[in-house]
Amino acid sequence: MKAIFIAFDQAFTEDIIDTLSSCNCRGFTQWEQVLGRGTKTGEPHYGSHAWPSLASSIITFVEDHRADEVLNRLHKMDEERPKLGLRAFMWEIEKTI
Repeated sequence: MKAIFIAFDQAFTEDIIDTLSSCNCRGFTQWEQVLGRGTKTGEPHYGSHAWPSLASSIITFVEDHRADEVLNRLHKMDEERPKLGLRAFMWEIEKTI
């Protein structure tokens, strides 16, 4: 099983949830308002007067055979709108209850 943490501009919310659904990844936890700044490019997401946009984040746990497809679709989404900001991180889950 893999964990995928996704941090993204709120404009991506619907597309990301649709992507998870179309990859048969039902479960996820979402934080609707998170603040942050990417490591490469893009605008900061501070929810302030100077930087008004906000980010969201989702964590999902998926079967190994679905993980690469999810990451590939997210990567394509990011390439289509690089100024918005979307990052995803994946790691192995050893145990669950």
